[in-house]
Amino acid sequence: MNYNTGNALDEKFNALLFQIMRLHYIRVHNLMSQLGLSRGQPPILKLLWEKDGRCQRELGEILHLRPATISVILRRMEKSGLVKRQADPNDRRVSRSYLTQKGREIQSAVEQALQVLEDECCQGFAPEEKTLLSHFLLRIRNNLLQANNGPAWQ
Repeated sequence: MNYNTGNALDEKFNALLFQIMRLHYIRVHNLMSQLGLSRGQPPILKLLWEKDGRCQRELGEILHLRPATISVILRRMEKSGLVKRQADPNDRRVSRSYLTQKGREIQSAVEQALQVLEDECCQGFAPEEKTLLSHFLLRIRNNLLQANNGPAWQ
């Protein structure tokens, strides 16, 4: 892949956005693999750190991922000892995911790795530029969600 390092204004929007997404993907993969995680696991961990015992459907809806994708990620997380899945006591058809001790203990390391990533991405940005960039990215995300007939994330 050829990454032009010239003036960003000369880049076509889609090509530049693709390059950013690809480089971000690679960096997240490298940082998470150092912790023994795949790049899809931290978003699920974050949701379980916020509210343990979520069901697969809820995780998929929040993350805009298909149930099959969530199932594969949860199976890997269970196999590596990060979560345990149990049937909901009120509806045995529903499986809920709960953090294990290992899943709780990795929180600090994941948050530190994500902070490293943010610092690397925003190196040289003034605080107000970071805020403005965040607003622009939220607008792009919500525009794409709307174009895909999905609800806007909060």
